[in-house]
Amino acid sequence: MTVCGICGSLAPGSGAEPLRARVERMCGTLRHRGPDDSGVFAAPGVALGATRLAIIDVEGGHQPVGNEDGTVWAVQNGEIYNYLQLRAELAAAGHRFTSRGDTEVLVHLYEEHGPAFLERLRGMFAIALWDGRAGRLLLARDRLGIKPLFYGVHDGALHFGSEIKALLATGFPRRLETAALHDYLSFDYVPGPRTMFQGIRKLGAGTVLEARAPDQARERAYWEFPPQPEPNAGVEPASGAQVRTELTRRLDEAVRASMISDVPVGAFLSGGLDSGVVVALMARASGRPVRTFTVGFRERSYDEMPQARRIARHFGTEHTEIVVEPRAEDVVHALVEAFDEPFADSSAMASWFVAQAAARHVKVVLSGDGGDEVFGGYVIYQADRLRHHYRRLPEWLTGRALPWLVDRLPASDRKMSWDLRAKRFVAHARSDPLAAHAGWRLIFTEEMKRSLYAPGFEAAAHDPVDALRRPFLAYPGADLLNRLLVVDAKVSMVDDMLVKVDRTSMAHGLEVRVPLLDHHLVEWMTTLPSAHKVRRLRLKAALRSVAAELLPPGAAARPKAGFHVPLPVWLKGELRPLLTRQLAPQRVRRQGVFDPRYVQQLLAEHLGGRRDHSRNLWGLLVFGLWHERHLDGGR
Repeated sequence: MTVCGICGSLAPGSGAEPLRARVERMCGTLRHRGPDDSGVFAAPGVALGATRLAIIDVEGGHQPVGNEDGTVWAVQNGEIYNYLQLRAELAAAGHRFTSRGDTEVLVHLYEEHGPAFLERLRGMFAIALWDGRAGRLLLARDRLGIKPLFYGVHDGALHFGSEIKALLATGFPRRLETAALHDYLSFDYVPGPRTMFQGIRKLGAGTVLEARAPDQARERAYWEFPPQPEPNAGVEPASGAQVRTELTRRLDEAVRASMISDVPVGAFLSGGLDSGVVVALMARASGRPVRTFTVGFRERSYDEMPQARRIARHFGTEHTEIVVEPRAEDVVHALVEAFDEPFADSSAMASWFVAQAAARHVKVVLSGDGGDEVFGGYVIYQADRLRHHYRRLPEWLTGRALPWLVDRLPASDRKMSWDLRAKRFVAHARSDPLAAHAGWRLIFTEEMKRSLYAPGFEAAAHDPVDALRRPFLAYPGADLLNRLLVVDAKVSMVDDMLVKVDRTSMAHGLEVRVPLLDHHLVEWMTTLPSAHKVRRLRLKAALRSVAAELLPPGAAARPKAGFHVPLPVWLKGELRPLLTRQLAPQRVRRQGVFDPRYVQQLLAEHLGGRRDHSRNLWGLLVFGLWHERHLDGGR
């Protein structure tokens, strides 16, 4: 069925027709997410809307969908992979269906189980369900936060939508949330539940909101990562061979479940492990060649097209390659429009191009996103292991001599350059485990922010590590790496990686599915000791053992590369005119948020090659464009 944009309002005392008109306006802002169809259910006090990208039950899958007597209505963005099994159970219990889609299953499953129906679902989804008999609105998001959902209360009504722009269409005030700005400067994205707009919140992953009135909305978690087994609990640890066999089975099952569709399904393919395994299992499950799509760059250290091409040839895929160029004026502005709040993960530009290319051929693709957080794939986890040994060295060496030497390494424009890694490591290695882990992700330090904010600007300063500390403390255990994996899955994966995938794909009417985030697979991996994820300094140990049996010889042994764009080079070249124009003193001064003198200092150091401030400057550029569009009167 697939509806890729949902929205609505809970507004007691409002008539059905005014609510219908309002929600139709909200749907109009989400047309890019679902260009094939749209629909609205409206009753006194409530309205639900949906825009549809037709993938399952292409002809008959209109939304919203109601039950037999019209007392329960639902809309959903995403896919319920086990809907055929659930439908069979419900039909046997006497429920009648009028479509072949997965959303109609939701209303009948709710009739059987109430709010606990969410625990029966397997897939990626954001759901809005209205129970007319109970006068209750439910908003829910899938366990891993693959599909987004925003909400806020304004003018006596609770509004919700798949993107912030749907809420803004109701006249929601456009006021800067300075606490969110403080976090954005730290991470290049806004960690939930905040957004950059006061009063608008992100619904958390694995969370359901229940509301009978706008001022009575309550959130609760319906799913959490399973706890680590206690050491010496009498359970014999699994061997490497046993883990490899079980992981292969679970991966195969997750990929097959994700391929359910009435239209062709393709795949994003990088030169990395995660997408390679997904494509290998798709090729095994498909009766025809898989369509694969890859992005590359002219800067050789960033280009993975040769590795992706080798995997594509091995599995006989129909392969498409896209060489990414900066194209600043059209793409950067399009990204600012697509994300609604500042989002400065520069790899979004590459995601934009590959989604644009794939959308010309297919409506659905599978990707390897989530693999780093599930299997242990980031270089940061190697640093977490090395930190233990580094702290044993003499303080005069680690606290003074090495930081002094490393700080004087010349800045390099190469991908994940040695100087960048060394500077990140020594700057935070002597901190506590969580602060050291977070230090690898920080863009602006607190000292830099104090220089950055304009005199008189009232910043809601706080410790940005708090965003990571909450899940860290909520998931206790002796296995530090597993705790950090959960932290990354609940914060950076949800609010950075998955946001990037959702917005860039949905902007082109393309659905991206992430089989490596199948919750059955994630739950099983979470309970494994971290040695199956990072063994000594070998990342993704268990997944590499599976990949060695699936991929071409040597492909599983490639070191972690990461999905980066050549931002340092672009900001000194093709993007330089846009950067200097947007960060010009008069423009920065007019917005009243940042000190133009400090911004000019960062520009001079970067363009002069003395420091690599590319990520800092990119974040300031994106914020400036967003501010002009949303807060300076631009619409």
